[in-house]
Amino acid sequence: MDEKNKGKELQKALCFTQPHIADAQPELTQQAARFCEDYKAFLDASKTEREAANEAERRLLHAGYRPLQRAGAALQPGDKVYYNNRGKAILCATLGKRPLDAGVRLTAAHIDSPRLDLKPNPLYEDHEIALFKTHYYGGIRKYQWGATPLSLHGVIYRKDGSKAEVCIGEGAGDPVFCVTDLLPHLSAEQNKRTLADGLRGEELNLVVGSLPYPDETLKDRVKLRILELLHEKYGITERDFTRAELEAVPAFKAADVGLDRSMIGAYGHDDRVCAYTALCAEIEEREPEYTTVCILADKEEIGSVGVAGLAGDCALHFLGCLADKQSADLRQMLQNSKCLSADVNVAFDPTFPDVSDQRNTCCLNRGIVVTKYTGARGKNGTNDASAEMMSLITGIFDAAGIVWQTGELGKVDLGGGGTVAQFLANRGIDVVDVGVPVLSMHSPFELVSKLDVYMMYRAFTAFVSAK
Repeated sequence: MDEKNKGKELQKALCFTQPHIADAQPELTQQAARFCEDYKAFLDASKTEREAANEAERRLLHAGYRPLQRAGAALQPGDKVYYNNRGKAILCATLGKRPLDAGVRLTAAHIDSPRLDLKPNPLYEDHEIALFKTHYYGGIRKYQWGATPLSLHGVIYRKDGSKAEVCIGEGAGDPVFCVTDLLPHLSAEQNKRTLADGLRGEELNLVVGSLPYPDETLKDRVKLRILELLHEKYGITERDFTRAELEAVPAFKAADVGLDRSMIGAYGHDDRVCAYTALCAEIEEREPEYTTVCILADKEEIGSVGVAGLAGDCALHFLGCLADKQSADLRQMLQNSKCLSADVNVAFDPTFPDVSDQRNTCCLNRGIVVTKYTGARGKNGTNDASAEMMSLITGIFDAAGIVWQTGELGKVDLGGGGTVAQFLANRGIDVVDVGVPVLSMHSPFELVSKLDVYMMYRAFTAFVSAK
């Protein structure tokens, strides 16, 4: 063999070029499009963590899951159980053939997304306009939330303890809300601000009304009119806002993007795209070798704190209850478990190429992202997956024909971020991050590829069914 042909053969044998899914597996294009129709419906029904948990529970019950009970008979292979954690997080499992001492196959995603939360005393009137004060939740670019139609979701507890469920702005003919912004003619001073300060936190006020209560002798008549309307619809008073959780989120629905309809634009891909695909794989697994566990957690966007976040003990309690039902050793169970921490990664954006190391970034349509580490500046706050775990998981994916790539959260000193992986690893579980590439992450309108979404579902299916 001459040197020229030898070099080509050597290059073919030793080098790797990341394929486009449509080139590697062209038959998946239509399958992905069909699969994503239900995903879009899931997004539209799950604008908040409460709604996502409710939709997940509905699907679990339809699939034959039953609430996990501490008392009663031992669990048997094939049994499907779940736990709804305070209406904000879901943990579910399918019992496997092997004893729990052998470990579980765990997938963990989060169902909260950045948004605007109403303050405890939100309603006020200024110059005959009624507004709600908000406090943003999670990492947002505040200027993106101005002049955008928003809907209001959540719950309010009345003084007598009864609950009112709120959803305004999603139905046909519903009113919507918005944060106002300055017109360019009067924004000279605002233009001097940095982009991060273009709209400030205390300027993210929702316009909610402008008509006065018809009694000119009263003060704050527009505010009173809004309270009257809320009392008529929900039976609440102004004081009841202190017993409420109300979230303002984008009012538009998930939509196909591009002339080729290859992408989905929506609010909440981070991280409901991983939550949905993980849940689908969990539900469809009937007789796993290892017990499968799917966790859909809350509060990841603010550090996974609280009773519904994975920094707490809820997941440990759920796993402990499973162990008790089979008289398994929880410590051995955790040590032998493997976990896919499912969260999105930043896709390469050709409009903003300078923030990415192009040799170590992920791209749309190139498959799921296996992220060895996240964190910020020196891998701070990350689970750094071991070479053994990387080998195990990528081996499962390769055997199943999963198209996967690697990625980072931007260049080393530009930023970074975290996932729930570290909290599960702290329990002694081997963990690696996997996810879907996203453009415009944390914005009101994020973009994902349908092929990547479908590949994520196939990857979860391969993982939970692995022998």
